[in-house]
Amino acid sequence: MPRKVEDIRIDDAPTLDVLVRRMESAGGFSAKGVAEGVDLLARMLADDTMTVFLSFPADIVATGTRGVLHELIHGGYVDAVVTTCGTLDHDLARSFKPYYHGAWDLDDVELHRKGLYRLGNLVIPEANYGAIVERKMQALLRRLWARGVRKLSTRELVWAIGEALGNDAGSGSLCRAAFERQMPVFVPGITDGAVGSQLWLFWQNHKALELDLFDDEQRLSDLVFEAKRAGAILLGGGISKHHTIWWNQFRGGLDAALYVTTAVEWDGSLSGARTREAVSWGKVKPNARHTTVEGDVTVLLPLMVGAALERIR
Repeated sequence: MPRKVEDIRIDDAPTLDVLVRRMESAGGFSAKGVAEGVDLLARMLADDTMTVFLSFPADIVATGTRGVLHELIHGGYVDAVVTTCGTLDHDLARSFKPYYHGAWDLDDVELHRKGLYRLGNLVIPEANYGAIVERKMQALLRRLWARGVRKLSTRELVWAIGEALGNDAGSGSLCRAAFERQMPVFVPGITDGAVGSQLWLFWQNHKALELDLFDDEQRLSDLVFEAKRAGAILLGGGISKHHTIWWNQFRGGLDAALYVTTAVEWDGSLSGARTREAVSWGKVKPNARHTTVEGDVTVLLPLMVGAALERIR
């Protein structure tokens, strides 16, 4: 007997978990997909036998969604992060200076004249971004050099940034949370951003400094092959998503995979590829629990993580 569509009740001000369960009963379009995604997310976060990878691009770190990512890292719900260099840029900059609300249709020529960057509907003063990153990174690299550091993996770099931030500046920082938990953060595209540019700039006069990306790859290999079960929360796409699923193919694929994306699949892009495509590559196991949720991460992640944590708590 087919299930009938249920109307979603909101008159009793339901909790996030109750609301999501009602969305599943609604049986309609993306609402049901979100509910299925929360069910998978809750199972992954509550599974003590599962090594959970979290991947995401930098842009959402410029938004309040950074707070949700911080909870996942600080709360010990994930075991490793794979992200882009811009994540370090925004995390470091926002630890000292604010970003501001803007609008999608602001005059970009006028913003440029005033020394303001537009990131979607956010506005970032130039002085609150590049100058902060340069000042803090050059000071950090000088201290590391004086200590005798000549080689850094990206995860060691993230921990060094987190340690340098301290408790006050680092209170909402992803780097600080990773340092406190000694949880690895991998940045395979480390030179593609402000922090990476500062590393290159420092290297100009300190040619003995090396970035040890192979050490990162070895640690990723260890995590993958030592995992009893492996799951991944993959937000958006790009190098972060691919590096995560690429490594997990070597263990026969992920046991659980949750994608949240706005990208389309018909252009053949990795960012738009659904979980089912990853099965054909051996990056997700054929018998894995997996689902793709279509939508904006800044809307869905707070709802989904909030509901999942309510459920497992």
